[in-house]
Amino acid sequence: MVSRAAPAAAWSRDRRSPGRSIALHLTLIAASIVSVFPVAWLVLTSLKPRTVIETASVAPIDHPTLANYTQVLGETRFLTWAANSVIVSLTTAVLGVLLSATTGYAVSRFRFPGFRSVMWMLLITQMFPVAILIVPIYNLMAGLGLINQFPSLVIAYLTSTVPFCAWMMKGYFDTVPVTIDEAGRVDGLTPFGTFWRLILPLAKPGLAVAAFYSFITAWAEVAYATAFMTGDDKYTLAVGLSQFVGQHKAEWGLLTASSVLIAIPAAVVFLLVQRHLVTGLTAGATKA
Repeated sequence: MVSRAAPAAAWSRDRRSPGRSIALHLTLIAASIVSVFPVAWLVLTSLKPRTVIETASVAPIDHPTLANYTQVLGETRFLTWAANSVIVSLTTAVLGVLLSATTGYAVSRFRFPGFRSVMWMLLITQMFPVAILIVPIYNLMAGLGLINQFPSLVIAYLTSTVPFCAWMMKGYFDTVPVTIDEAGRVDGLTPFGTFWRLILPLAKPGLAVAAFYSFITAWAEVAYATAFMTGDDKYTLAVGLSQFVGQHKAEWGLLTASSVLIAIPAAVVFLLVQRHLVTGLTAGATKA
């Protein structure tokens, strides 16, 4: 005779008391408000007239206006800075994915002289803060004549994105059965052909994470861009925003409107790759 007491007891243990349920919901609501409030405040401030912003009023918007957006797009070099950021970010994302994928596959599938050194290098290079790397990388770029050129930024960003993404991709490739590589060799594919035609299509979640991380790193980075870009026509968005902050006064309307516009491409990229992010991050974290 099967007892029904065990399922009933388990159900009673899983059921929350009214007090715990209310506390949980209140906590979730409070966390949601804390998360959404800065974004909502940014958007609402960007829609306020300049005179209202200067008074630091917290009152609701009586007459929302797009004047700040019109001024940013029409009277500043925002579009030039945006184009520069797109060029640098997309180039970093493409090269970052290619380098990290090939490196991750190599250390996942092959054992070669210096293998441990490569693995340690990928791990240790992630520990250096940007403040330490700016001066040596700047001197290197100056010696190559790349200061105030986009390649200097791309190379600088790759030094931080490739080690992390390669380590993550190595963990993801470890989850792909080696029998797939063996089947490719039996069919006459070269190692690169196996990697390109068989393994990469299975690694889309990992590639999505690598592309997203590389793009966001380049899109939002300030330190390298400030040090390497000396011409107004070569500024990226992160550096261009500093033009709205003077010695004695900040143009908060322009800053908030620019921040909203800057967040849109990042949000679009996130929406495009979000369904792969959890899978890619989980695989890389559990198998690295």
